Amino acid sequence: MSDAQDPVEVSLAQRVIAVLWPSFLTAGLATVLLFTWIDPAELALYVPGAEGVTRLGAYSAGFFGLWAITAVSSALTSYFARPAGR
Repeated sequence: MSDAQDPVEVSLAQRVIAVLWPSFLTAGLATVLLFTWIDPAELALYVPGAEGVTRLGAYSAGFFGLWAITAVSSALTSYFARPAGR
């Protein structure tokens, strides 16, 4: 049996980083694009309960929300890219 046919085991840390790093970069870019069009100070006008949120708080919440969404997307891509027998 040749080595080319043997599946290479990837550590859990590598799999987690392979999901989180691209999603981090994508969330950073998406945050820049989102807040280019939306002023966080105006969120209080449209989002109930956002009256006391600062700009930094809105930027942080937006980034972490986008990071969570893109991490789920990357994780699903990683999951569905595996061979069916695994």
